[in-house]
Amino acid sequence: MINPMTLNPVQIQTVKPVVSNNLGNSSSPADITKTFSDFLQNALDGVGAQEQNVHTMNDQYLLGNVDVSQVMVASEQAELGLQLTSQIRNKVIEAYQEIMRMQI
Repeated sequence: MINPMTLNPVQIQTVKPVVSNNLGNSSSPADITKTFSDFLQNALDGVGAQEQNVHTMNDQYLLGNVDVSQVMVASEQAELGLQLTSQIRNKVIEAYQEIMRMQI
């Protein structure tokens, strides 16, 4: 039987704001974009890992190795992660559309 402590806890990542107080900062827009891209890729990888964990837990449940509550917890974690990712995507699209509507 799988130990309940082997469940993957929800990984919380903190977003550090990009603050530039000096004019000689060596961060270029490309560097900042790459950092943001890496953050999004890590978040998507986390959602994929949660989905894989749900499939693994389902298989283990069918074999009788885990309790149904463990399967439900893993399923809810994956669902919440997917909802969060979807909302972030929506906000990014809204921000892009707002930028495109700006007049220069």
